[in-house]
Amino acid sequence: MSTSPTALKRWIAGELARLRERNGATRADAAKAIRGSIQNIGHFEVGRRMPKALELETLLRFYGVPDRVDFFLSLRDRAKKGTDWWVGFDADDSALPAYFKLFLGLEAMASRIESWDVQVIPGLFQTSEYAEAVIRGGEPELPEAEVARRIELRMARHREVLEREHPPSVWAVLDEAALRRVVGSAEVMRAQLELLLQLAQRPNVEVQVLPFGSGAHPGTEGAFTVLTYPPDFDGDLGMVYAETRVRGIYYDEQEDVRKYRETLTRLQVAARKPRDSLESIKRLAKDL
Repeated sequence: MSTSPTALKRWIAGELARLRERNGATRADAAKAIRGSIQNIGHFEVGRRMPKALELETLLRFYGVPDRVDFFLSLRDRAKKGTDWWVGFDADDSALPAYFKLFLGLEAMASRIESWDVQVIPGLFQTSEYAEAVIRGGEPELPEAEVARRIELRMARHREVLEREHPPSVWAVLDEAALRRVVGSAEVMRAQLELLLQLAQRPNVEVQVLPFGSGAHPGTEGAFTVLTYPPDFDGDLGMVYAETRVRGIYYDEQEDVRKYRETLTRLQVAARKPRDSLESIKRLAKDL
């Protein structure tokens, strides 16, 4: 499991709030249980700071889940001692905006990453040349140094997630438009499609193509990524991430996550099967 403090602190905070609400307790009730203040409970539940070990144990017992104490304490210990892999990029807000840091932590921690992409190949699969073309196309005024830094971050992300000792399962559904749009040049696009084919040969990676002929579909509202936590995170549905021009949006309410999962399932059913999808990608690469 990743030791990303950002992701682990966020999960602990959110889960403490959910457990309290599920137990029908108020923040005042929780504060009384630990002989603390309502303000402190608020800090715990938004991730502003983590509870002390004894406070955490007391809260979990008060919420009726004493069997989860050891697990939460181990997460707390990892969060305190861990280091986010992107720490070297942290000082550069242009390369790594604040809103994206949580996603990187969640992605590194995820046991399963599922995505729907409409316009471009997902960042996790991009070559450096393709990434450069995407970055320059989106913000042509960026200085060379900033472009280079963003590419470096994207390549580091590829290594940290896909090349780690126990990589997550990755299932990407791509609109045919993302494969046919020539980004950069024909040579850049061919190399990108070839990398996509190589990655799809891995046992933990599935790639599907949603063809133009599929007509209207539930993914018309835009790209999104569904992140699933490891099995130890008992009963948690995970989180959904969607990105706009100016910020990232996180959905962690169970009903919201469930709706996105249902949408993704429908897209997977409508798309070509993985083997047929790879044949489509091979033909497109050959045509280039």
